[in-house]
Amino acid sequence: MQTLKEIKCGETVTVTKINGTGAVKRRIMDMGITKGTEIYMRKVAPLGDPVEIMVRGYELSLRKADAEMISVQ
Repeated sequence: MQTLKEIKCGETVTVTKINGTGAVKRRIMDMGITKGTEIYMRKVAPLGDPVEIMVRGYELSLRKADAEMISVQ
């Protein structure tokens, strides 16, 4: 199973599962990233962290550690 961390620029994926527990999982879900949501990978910072994604019509920057918790297909 792929995670959001492994996605390349320009790809669109669908969230299948959010791994993690407690406050971290809640924070990711509060950002609008829930199961079935489509995510477009806009760009990756020069050093690889953070990544910029487009979700539900807005741009969002995520740390690689958080992106690794989001399983996609």
